[in-house]
This record gives sequence, C-alpha cells and structure tokens, in this order.
Amino acid sequence: VQLQASGGGLVQAGGSLRLSCAASGRTFSSVAMAWFRQAPGKERELVAAISWSGSITYYTDSVKGRFTISRDNAKNTVDLQMNSLKPEDTAVYYCAVLGNWGAWKVDYWGKGTLVTVSS
Repeated sequence: VQLQASGGGLVQAGGSLRLSCAASGRTFSSVAMAWFRQAPGKERELVAAISWSGSITYYTDSVKGRFTISRDNAKNTVDLQMNSLKPEDTAVYYCAVLGNWGAWKVDYWGKGTLVTVSS
C-alpha cells in the first residue's frame, strides 16, 4: 500500500488548508482511513477518521467544527479540510489505513505533510 499526502504549507491563523491523500495498492474502498498529526515534541495523535463507506466519521475534540474528513472511493482519495486554523494545529500530518475502528490501529502509514500555522 502506498499513501501519498499533499496540501501542507504555511498559513496564517484563521486560514484554511486542504490536505489530500492518494492511495494505491489495495482495495481502498473497503478500509477505514484516518489523518493523524505529530507536533514537535509531542506524540502522534489521531485527528479524524472515516469509515470505508464515508458514512461514519470521528474527530478529536480539538478539531471538531473546524476540520472535515471526506473520501472519494472512485478516486482512492481521502481529504482533510481544515478551517479556522490555529497555531496549535502546527504539525506533520499523516494519512493512514486503519486496521481497527475505535482502537485506531494503523495498518499502513503515509509520509507526512507539514502544516505550519503562524500567529
């Protein structure tokens, strides 16, 4: 499985970015997907997850109402729309294939994309 994330960059606080993750190598439409992030000096944390059909989503409390995860199974992509960005959202963002919904076990990691939010 290959996961390629893109869309990171530098944005001012209050701005928006859209991350995209392109997947290849397996049946994308049958797996749950997620975005994680890791800020400097902190552990990697789950940001948002989406079920294989897209009908169920999960968000960590700190991004609820600001971030939206979506997927397009025809294009094998999963996106993360990030609005009202805050400096504390600065991190490397990773997309991942989930092996377990709820326990958030990751089967495959993509390479990260850096998001920097300036104050």
